[in-house]
Amino acid sequence: MRLLLSTIGTRGDVQPLVALALELRDLGQDVRLCVPPDFRDWIDGLGMRVVTIGPELRKATAAVPSAASGPPSPEQLRLAAQATVTAQFETLTAAAEGCDMIVAATALQIAARSVAELRGIPYVFAAYCPAVLPSPHHAPPPMPGQPPATADNLTLWAEDAARFNAMFGDALNTHRASLGLSPVTDVRSHVFTDQPWLSADPTLGPWPEPADPAVVQTGAWILPDSRPLPPELEEFLEAGEPPIYFGFGSMRVPGDLAQVVGKSARALGRRAIVSRGWADLPPVDNDLDCLTIGEINQQSLFPRVAAIVHHGGAGTTTAAARSGTPQVIVPQLYDQHYWAHRIHTLGIGTAHAPGIPTPDSLTTALTQALHPETTAQAQTLSTQVRTDGTKTTAQRLLTLK
Repeated sequence: MRLLLSTIGTRGDVQPLVALALELRDLGQDVRLCVPPDFRDWIDGLGMRVVTIGPELRKATAAVPSAASGPPSPEQLRLAAQATVTAQFETLTAAAEGCDMIVAATALQIAARSVAELRGIPYVFAAYCPAVLPSPHHAPPPMPGQPPATADNLTLWAEDAARFNAMFGDALNTHRASLGLSPVTDVRSHVFTDQPWLSADPTLGPWPEPADPAVVQTGAWILPDSRPLPPELEEFLEAGEPPIYFGFGSMRVPGDLAQVVGKSARALGRRAIVSRGWADLPPVDNDLDCLTIGEINQQSLFPRVAAIVHHGGAGTTTAAARSGTPQVIVPQLYDQHYWAHRIHTLGIGTAHAPGIPTPDSLTTALTQALHPETTAQAQTLSTQVRTDGTKTTAQRLLTLK
């Protein structure tokens, strides 16, 4: 069986698909990945076939105007949507040649179902967070720059569907018409299908209606990581008490955030490990109590630190929860707000206010997260996080052929 696994997003979107691809390969299946070019070398190194789609995201996000210059105009958004839909149809149509199934992850996969329909093969949509999928029990993830929601959840989901149609409807249906496919009236439902899959741990991110057959919750797709930590990091860890880890992944946070996190760690008498991330955060200073690192094995590092401060991506939240280490989530956008709320509700960490923290606000949040009760709860919950989601998903996919 040949499967095409596709996503458009950062490492947090790509890594779960890589985990699934490796599991499928171990089961003897032929897997092809379609992802942004940022991740080609990594996937090539794993010996899997990869087709790139769109521009390099790291460069593209670096070129995005700051919030001070104002949000993009409706015309700019329309043109960007048109461009991505066109690129998806062109790339996925070629990438799906000879495939028996398409698995698409993240909500921006506008063309994947149409390509599957054209080829007459099964299509599966997967989300990494319950909040992405419509439910009367929660609101949609907030859009950047929007004020806090005040309407009821059903109204908010209707508004969300209208945004999908306004943004992508014309471009999607233009391409469908050129392929002889009928028009779509509800873009979001078309992309998500009547039975989306939910790749999230049922303890961390449970579907609010567990008996609902319309959503298949598989558990998180976790990529095992056996890479050793760099010698410099090992030496730092061994040189004193467990430090605090700070990392904001692909978020374009300001460079002076490095000084903020350094001050907050020192206020608590702690050392700091700061991940550069896509913001390329600079070293805190020349003192030996703060170490700046690149991309590393979180599964190995997280159990050895005192607390984990991060942006709230699904993968980082799951890795932190598995480690048994308390966490502070400083959400920036989209589903990160959901994960911040969840770790607070579960008592395994602190939900910081959205945006950029100050030394005082981060120190306060860390003080709460480092409380012995929070630490104990984080250790207890770590034993409940499932690790079989990838295997469960791969086996279920093979029943669809």
